[in-house]
Amino acid sequence: MSFLFTKGFKFKSKYISSKFPRKSLRRSLLTAAAAILLFQAASAVPQPADAAGSIQAAVRTVKVSGTTFTVRTVKIPKGTPVTVGLAKRQVGQTDTLASIVKSYKAEAAINGAFFNAYGGPADPYGTLIINGQIAHIGRYGTTIGFRRDGTAVMDTVRPSLTGKVTGTDDRAKSWYATFVNRTPDAGANNTILFTPDRGSKVGFNGGIAVTVSAGVVTRKAANANTAIPKDGFVLVFSGTEKTMAERFTVGSRAEWSMSYTNQAGTTLDWSDVQTAVGAGPRLVTDGIVTLNAKAEGFTDQKILTASAARSGIAILPDGSILLATVNGATMTQWASVMKALGAKQAMNLDGGASTGLYAGGKTLTPAGRLLSSMLVFGSQVTK
Repeated sequence: MSFLFTKGFKFKSKYISSKFPRKSLRRSLLTAAAAILLFQAASAVPQPADAAGSIQAAVRTVKVSGTTFTVRTVKIPKGTPVTVGLAKRQVGQTDTLASIVKSYKAEAAINGAFFNAYGGPADPYGTLIINGQIAHIGRYGTTIGFRRDGTAVMDTVRPSLTGKVTGTDDRAKSWYATFVNRTPDAGANNTILFTPDRGSKVGFNGGIAVTVSAGVVTRKAANANTAIPKDGFVLVFSGTEKTMAERFTVGSRAEWSMSYTNQAGTTLDWSDVQTAVGAGPRLVTDGIVTLNAKAEGFTDQKILTASAARSGIAILPDGSILLATVNGATMTQWASVMKALGAKQAMNLDGGASTGLYAGGKTLTPAGRLLSSMLVFGSQVTK
């Protein structure tokens, strides 16, 4: 803009000749200078965001393979703040779509990971990353992640959690956790790590619990719904994994870290991913339909062959995000629909009665059940 203005000023000034009266020339120069100052002042004032920079909801009609689908979509600009909206702000709980949206001050939201919706603890099945920390481990499907710079990535993420405990004799021993923030099945042989994202307590009895606060083991005892310290974590050892608890003594120093690979075993650098939700299967890769649900570990016919309500999320070529829901489609049809909507990368989210979409102060697709997690977006989203 400054180039165009300067160019225009030169165009104007070349018509000023030496025959102009001196006062007229001075007035012309003063007028031009004032215009420059006014232009600069106007440029310094924050301007309202244009439509391209705002969250946009739409209803779109897509025809694939002779079938027409009505799809509700929400387009979200790249870099819009995002986090995982947990029911009651805890892993393993359920709540209404409206309550989750309100709790996180979301401007847009879509249901997230698959979860146990048919009795028992409402634990998720997919990977969850919240504020850069793992909140749940999933070992199937596809995960979408949002990096610190706002860039979105998508892959078949397979997390691995390992740790080290160092005794008062400075001898270090390794340990690992099978899951994070998940209630163990009866009779299972597991080591499960519980963080404050689980809530104030682990939520069940049984096993041996090791409490770590500020990096130091403060307690080891039979688990009786052990409290989770806000500045630490709890490890619960069940079944044959109870022998690993012997490596921990009160006063020892304990730490843990995450590593990530994809389904093919290739190491992934997800160290700067701040938010992630795992579900799947993958629908589109680099603009091409690449659906292979069985290869990602899915066996349920609701995913493989049936038609059902669907939720999905896509990364568009410009880096913006597209949320979408449809009332009924097979997964094959859903993949083609997401491609037709312009997806560069796309994946399925939990669907059926869990399908829910919100934007612009309205519920666009009402969920048919209480939800466990959502992806929530907006300038005022609370972490």
